[in-house]
Amino acid sequence: MTTFIQLHLLTAYPAANLNRDDTGKPKTVTVGGAVRLRISSQSLKRAWRTSSLFEEALAGHVGTRSARIGREAAQIMLDHGVAEKKAVEWGAKIAGIFGTVRKEKAPDNVLQNTETMQLVHISPHERSLVQALAQRLAQENREPQDEELMLLRQEAMAVDIALFGRMLASAPEHNIEAACQVAHAFGVGETLVEDDFFTAVDDLRKDAEDAGAGHLGELGFGSALFYTYICINRDQLLENLNGDEALVEKTLRAFAECALKVAPTGKQNSFASRAWASWALAEKGSEQPRSLAAAFWQPVGGYEQLSEAVSRVTALRDNMATVYGGQKTAHVQLNAQQGQGSLDEMLDFISA
Repeated sequence: MTTFIQLHLLTAYPAANLNRDDTGKPKTVTVGGAVRLRISSQSLKRAWRTSSLFEEALAGHVGTRSARIGREAAQIMLDHGVAEKKAVEWGAKIAGIFGTVRKEKAPDNVLQNTETMQLVHISPHERSLVQALAQRLAQENREPQDEELMLLRQEAMAVDIALFGRMLASAPEHNIEAACQVAHAFGVGETLVEDDFFTAVDDLRKDAEDAGAGHLGELGFGSALFYTYICINRDQLLENLNGDEALVEKTLRAFAECALKVAPTGKQNSFASRAWASWALAEKGSEQPRSLAAAFWQPVGGYEQLSEAVSRVTALRDNMATVYGGQKTAHVQLNAQQGQGSLDEMLDFISA
C-alpha cells in the first residue's frame, strides 16, 4: 500500500509581499466569497529548494534548473580554445538533448543560441556528464557523437527532481513523476491589500536646490495567517531515488524543516517578513490524502485568529475521521504558541 505523508501548516506573516502578481501587488485568491492573500506553490517550492538549509543538508544531491545547460558547455569549450562557431554549434547539440534550442538567433550574443526555450531540471550527475563531455570535445577538437549525447540518467537522481518532478518533451522516457504536491498557501482570514507610499532622499541634493524627495514609489503589502498543505507520496519518492532509503529519510527531514522554517524571498529587504510555522500537523498512513482547507472556507476573524484556526482545522480532521471511518492515520502536532511538541519529534515522525 502507498504511504502518504501530509503536512498542514499555519504560518503568520505581518506586513509582507512574498509573492507578487503582474502589477507588483501581493497575489490573492477568493475563498468562500472573501479575498485572501496567496503564495503560489511555485514560489514556496523554489524558496525551499534554493534555501541554504536545504542545500547544506542535501549537498551534492540538489539539481540545477536552467535554460543555459548548453551555454555552460559552450563556455567550457571556449575557455579551452575551441573556435566560437564550433563551440556554439556543439553546445547547441548538447542543449538539444534536454529541450528545444532557441529558434530566434541572437547575433549580438551567440552563446544565447545554445539556450533551450524551456527551463530544464538536471541532476548533479547529469551536469557533471555535460561538463566532462564539453572538456573532452575541447581537448579532441571535434563535435559530439550521437552515443555521447546520451546524457540523461535515471540513477543518482537529484532530490528536488525526485520531490517536484521533471517533464522533458524531447525525452519523455526520462520524465520523473513528482512525489510531492504543494498547494497554494492562502490566508485563513479576509485580507485587505494595502499600499505603502514611500520616498527616497538624494543624499547629495542640497535643500537649497530642491527640498523634495529624490524618488517616489508605491508598494503593495498585506498580512495574513497562511494555511499550507503538502502531500508526499513516500513510495514514489523512494522509487525516484532508486531505492535509496537513507537518502529518502534525509530528504524528508530536510524538506519538512524547510517547509516549517523557510519563507519566500519576495521583498524581504523591504519587510523582513520571515516566519516559522506557529502550528503544524504531520500525518502518515495509507489512507487517501485530503486537504483540510475547508476549515477556513468561512474566514477566521478576531484577535484569537491562530487559536481559532487551530481549533477549526483539528475539529475538521477529527470529524472527517468520524464520518469516513476506515484506518486511522498516525499524526504528530507542533504548537509553538502553546509550547507543545518539538521540531525533532516531528522530523523523526516524518522521516522514519
